[in-house]
Amino acid sequence: MKPIIPQKLPIQDINWGPLIPFIGRANRSIAYYDGVLHGVPNPAVLLAPLTTQEAVLSSSIEGTQASLGEVLKYEAGEEPIQESRRQDITEILNYRKALKEAENELKTRPFNLNLLLRLHSILLDSVRGRNKSRGQVRTTQNWIGATGTPIEQAYFIPPEPLHLKGHLSDWEKYYHGDRPDALVQLAIVHAQFEIIHPFLDGNGRLGRILIPLFLFEKKLLSRPTFYLSAWMDEHRDEYIRKLRFIGQQEGAWNNWIEFFLIGVDEQAKKNSEKAREIMKLYDEMKEKVLGLTHSQFATPLIDQIFEKPIFQSSHLRFKPVQPSRPQLNNMLVLLKKSNILKVIREGSGRRGTVYVFADLLNLCEGKKVF
Repeated sequence: MKPIIPQKLPIQDINWGPLIPFIGRANRSIAYYDGVLHGVPNPAVLLAPLTTQEAVLSSSIEGTQASLGEVLKYEAGEEPIQESRRQDITEILNYRKALKEAENELKTRPFNLNLLLRLHSILLDSVRGRNKSRGQVRTTQNWIGATGTPIEQAYFIPPEPLHLKGHLSDWEKYYHGDRPDALVQLAIVHAQFEIIHPFLDGNGRLGRILIPLFLFEKKLLSRPTFYLSAWMDEHRDEYIRKLRFIGQQEGAWNNWIEFFLIGVDEQAKKNSEKAREIMKLYDEMKEKVLGLTHSQFATPLIDQIFEKPIFQSSHLRFKPVQPSRPQLNNMLVLLKKSNILKVIREGSGRRGTVYVFADLLNLCEGKKVF
């Protein structure tokens, strides 16, 4: 097998007719999801656990084992027992940090290759792969195959390093161009990036980060909060197979685009439902906690436990006025007695009590974990 030569963009041999139904469904689902996002009163707060879950799922595709609960416990001061879990959690937090960095950047300037390099550097900071030319386009040949497989037995060999600059320039121009349909354009942007495989490590995670960023920059979504990793993981074998056939079989681009559009359609519907469930839970909890506490601090407290459903009381911050410690402890006791909060670690000495808002975490995970 020789290094692949990516097709020149834009792709000329797309058969648009059969794609029209899939394009229509995917665009309707994305538009509906964006409408749901517009209805979320404070998406940065209410959807924060879902953003972390996307980081968990995207990283798990690369082999990490840490769960959403473990990440949130770590942020609440609960150290993992295994060092390997700490490494996994750091990878997940890096993913979330990279996504936030890109969102802030895209508010003032378009996506560019310098940002791509910066995101790669963030992803590989202090984790596995940090010594693999972090933040730099590769200068050596890489390949994909079973662990320990020599290049002669690889099932995919990306382009030669000498030609990467040209391939990436072509890819970036296509990313910013106006095409007949933005979602088809995104399917090609994602696939072409994975084909180019410009880094020695982290290509999969970067390719998945590009999806919400593209939707945000093209104004298909008001926030880069689109979580496709769950669907990709569920259809991993087919995902890999469809990508591998591109450039190798006739009609492969059409097959890939159709597959990608189905994923966008199905995941947008799931994302919409999950966001609506979170808003419903928020409204219920807001009313319940206000009724229990009769406190001016009830709503700020609810906001914080939705943003960080595992926490210590010392991590809570209220503006412009902070409740006294007895006031805050009284509210937490009431929420605990009402089974809104559970204790997952009792305080001892300087170690504070760690609480979990189980209903939200179970909702995000789609199963009972607490």
